[in-house]
Amino acid sequence: MALRHIMTDVRVLSVCFLCSWILAPVSDAQPFHYPATQRVTQVDDYFGTQVADPYRWLETDVRESDDVRHWVDAQNEVTFGYVKQLPFRDAIEQRLTQLWDFEKYGVPSRAGRHYYFSKNDGLQNQFVIYQQDALDAPARVFLDPNQWSADGTVALAGLSFSDDGQYAAFGVAEAGSDWTTWRVVDTDSLQELGDTIRWTKFSSIAWSPDGSGFYYSRFDEPQPGAEFQSLNLNQKVYFHKLGTEQAADVLVHADPEHPEWGFTAAVTDDGRFLVLTTWKGTDDRYRIIYRDFTIPGGELQVLIDNFDHEYTLIGNEGSWLYFQSDYQAPNKCVLAIDVNRPEPDHWRVIVPPAQQTLDSSSIVGDFIFAQYLQDAVTVVKVFDMNGHHLRDVAFPGIGTAMGFGGRRDDRETFYSFSSFNRPPSIYRYDLLDGTSTLLREARVRFQPDDYEVHQVFYTSRDGTRVPMFIAHKKGLELDGRNPTLLYGYGGFNISLTPGFSVSRLQWMEMGGVFAMPNLRGGGEYGKEWHQAGTKLKKQNVFDDFIAAAEWLIANGYTAPAHLAIQGGSNGGLLVGACMTQRPDLFGACLPAVGVMDMLRFQKFTAGRYWVDDYGSSEASAEEFQALLAYSPYHNLRDGTAYPATLITTADTDDRVVPGHSFKFAARLQAAQAGSQPVMIRIETRAGHGAGKPTAKIIEEAADQWAFIVKHLGLNPTIPKD
Repeated sequence: MALRHIMTDVRVLSVCFLCSWILAPVSDAQPFHYPATQRVTQVDDYFGTQVADPYRWLETDVRESDDVRHWVDAQNEVTFGYVKQLPFRDAIEQRLTQLWDFEKYGVPSRAGRHYYFSKNDGLQNQFVIYQQDALDAPARVFLDPNQWSADGTVALAGLSFSDDGQYAAFGVAEAGSDWTTWRVVDTDSLQELGDTIRWTKFSSIAWSPDGSGFYYSRFDEPQPGAEFQSLNLNQKVYFHKLGTEQAADVLVHADPEHPEWGFTAAVTDDGRFLVLTTWKGTDDRYRIIYRDFTIPGGELQVLIDNFDHEYTLIGNEGSWLYFQSDYQAPNKCVLAIDVNRPEPDHWRVIVPPAQQTLDSSSIVGDFIFAQYLQDAVTVVKVFDMNGHHLRDVAFPGIGTAMGFGGRRDDRETFYSFSSFNRPPSIYRYDLLDGTSTLLREARVRFQPDDYEVHQVFYTSRDGTRVPMFIAHKKGLELDGRNPTLLYGYGGFNISLTPGFSVSRLQWMEMGGVFAMPNLRGGGEYGKEWHQAGTKLKKQNVFDDFIAAAEWLIANGYTAPAHLAIQGGSNGGLLVGACMTQRPDLFGACLPAVGVMDMLRFQKFTAGRYWVDDYGSSEASAEEFQALLAYSPYHNLRDGTAYPATLITTADTDDRVVPGHSFKFAARLQAAQAGSQPVMIRIETRAGHGAGKPTAKIIEEAADQWAFIVKHLGLNPTIPKD
């Protein structure tokens, strides 16, 4: 999930509780017991409505509460004991490990005299960064995060090179946390300089034109014990000079009157401008301030003084700053603003809006690369700096392209292309003649031609036409009995496109169908599509997902008993909301790191940022009622038969704090009247997902697949090689 928000305290009553760790049976039909979870008499008042919160105590950080830690241990004992004995569990993990064991490459880039790329030999916990003097020269290890911890839980969280390529700042994150510590290495000697920058989160690194230091954003150091739960407020921009202590860093910008605002620093490739993008939520709506380095002693100047539209900096041409924007363009465009004449009357539209949604854009060499989504499929168009269309980039099929980065002095760029049945391939793109050259191709132990990918369109509850990708083995019989996994997200302007996944490949190899609809709330069709799935319209997202399930059933792919749903983060909310609204429609549910308490999400870490998409229980009675109507935690009903459910989260998730999943699991176990298991799997030394070691990823996926194989009635044939 992304960033942002403002909040006020809600009136609550006092809390007191005692915890009991007696194992209590949930149903005589079940061969297992859940830990008994103590309820408390917590009641909150929202605009005159009294709302009980009986599991409030589970919000406490596991590091700060023995009671919560004991509850976690007891839940894991039940869950792992159940999952490990499931049929096919070990065979699934063995096969998944085999499929995962192939060389994986990231998109290369050039910095100074060297090229850099990431690579994983197959089963390494973390990707290694390599350096080479030319694309065909031998590669040497530049950074190896696998050496930073014995269990692979310390990960690379960012990498930024000075303009001349002499230095690289690299971010380090532990146990999946968003907190990042930055260090600096000399790219020739590979020796660290000793610089250390702490307490950064949601921050980029912007090097000064002379390479003497860099700009970054940080928060104040949290109180001891509050690192993983306290709200992230009062972000500030600093300049760090190489060779000095962080305490000596110079404050560049802060806005104490607006503690909820955050700042992203960038320096243009020609070194002329420092641009600070101000954000306050997950919506792409920004204020822009800048400093012109050609003016001695120049102060920061305001360019855009409101949060009405998106202005994502992609580069400059002299005094003209180029932005990707939705100003008078719901599908977005590229426009230029002259800092000497910044009034809108003088703005120039460089790349006009198209029928397709402009997903991202970049300036490389003297070219603008515009990446569009055509029904959630990548289309890339190349323009000159005046916006004249030159050519389209040719791709080998329906899929997703990523990359097209670089600097103004580059004469090449790089990208990857993949699809559900096509592992990522890495290409070099020549800017002068527009040709693509294959550099590296992943070789996975499967036959792509054995699988097919197609796109369908279905009608949601209110008549909206929604696209959905479906992938499976060729020769599928539409007999209504195929085990099917329906995956969704539907939020924060994030688009789901057809990309390669080893675990999904294994699901299809075992005979399963994979389906992925492009729900409202995402960015697939521009601003209106996104806004149609936010705040008071959030129910549209759930309606779209439910309609996708009904379409799959009506068209003979599957039946409720053979249908599983999956989603993470905002997608975890999606699964939680849909299983509470339509428990009859699904055979199994896999909500991961979900936002499950929609009345209190804004009180923890990055949760305040999400008010842009969700609204807030504290903002108005109308928003409170809308949130309460679908909040998964609050809509579980006693005496209901819920589908088999495996909730997943992690104890170091400081994006969506694990208390969401803890409370949802406790309430679900208390409400369950059916015979299906409802369990929670809590990973240790892991966070929201970024930087998770390969070993943990494989283990978790194997547990999830074994769980839904069991509860969807799949009897798979699993290759041993």
